[in-house]
Amino acid sequence: MTYDLVIGDRAYSSWSLRGWLFFDAFGIPVNLHRARLYTDELPTLLRQFHPARTAPTMRTPEGTVVPETIAIAEELASRHPDAGLWPTDLKARAIARVLAAEMHAGFTALRSHCPMNLRVSYTDCAPTPAVLADLDRLQVIWSWAREQTGSTGPWLCGAYSAADAFFAPVATRIATYNLPMEAAGMDYVAAHLSHLSFRRWRAMGMVDGADQEFYRRDYPTRQWPGPKPLSAKATDDLNTENTACPYSGKPVTHALELDGRRFGFCNAFCRDKTVADVAAWPAFMAIYHS
Repeated sequence: MTYDLVIGDRAYSSWSLRGWLFFDAFGIPVNLHRARLYTDELPTLLRQFHPARTAPTMRTPEGTVVPETIAIAEELASRHPDAGLWPTDLKARAIARVLAAEMHAGFTALRSHCPMNLRVSYTDCAPTPAVLADLDRLQVIWSWAREQTGSTGPWLCGAYSAADAFFAPVATRIATYNLPMEAAGMDYVAAHLSHLSFRRWRAMGMVDGADQEFYRRDYPTRQWPGPKPLSAKATDDLNTENTACPYSGKPVTHALELDGRRFGFCNAFCRDKTVADVAAWPAFMAIYHS
């Protein structure tokens, strides 16, 4: 048995991103149940996860329903103490929990003015004074965490932890809306954009449904500031180097082309998420480099 996790649209559901990172970034298997936001899909799906009302919602292997990302993180940490969701050092763990709690409950101006959208990046979004105040507060607590924990790497409390997963949607907002940050803050954002679990989520978000009109803004656009994907493209030619999908092991039905070579997948989604960011997928890269 394994866990079940309800998520919304990957490109837009910031809370779902957090919940999924608790599994993917820490090596915990999970079955996903996706529902499109602003339709009847999510409330219909959540009837199977009473009393939950929002995505993400987790169900444990024993059947206990756990909504809310902060509860999901704590429950997984209790069940998987060696996975590394929280730092092992007592002080660092306390600070990581402080960060997660403030992120879970605060920064409403930033959330409202800059909803998560992983499919675009803008040159400017005219941030309000309240948004700028939220950004200032982020930089204060990020710097405080590093000072208190002595973290010298890319993450706030030493190794990547649940606290960093909580801030991943903030990093995407800064990237999407080109929000002003000091150099240390921008370095932290860049670390998130390069994190392989996040890159996989964004790659899936680029191809797993139509655009949501609610998130459209008329600001001028720019290229996404994260790592530039390799130039892969879909192809109808099924004369591929591999006969089984690198993710499922099922027979090849769809293909992509990269550097004049063709590789196969078991369905369009497996192919398209790979085309979106080839280097984010170790299972594919193992075939590519073989």
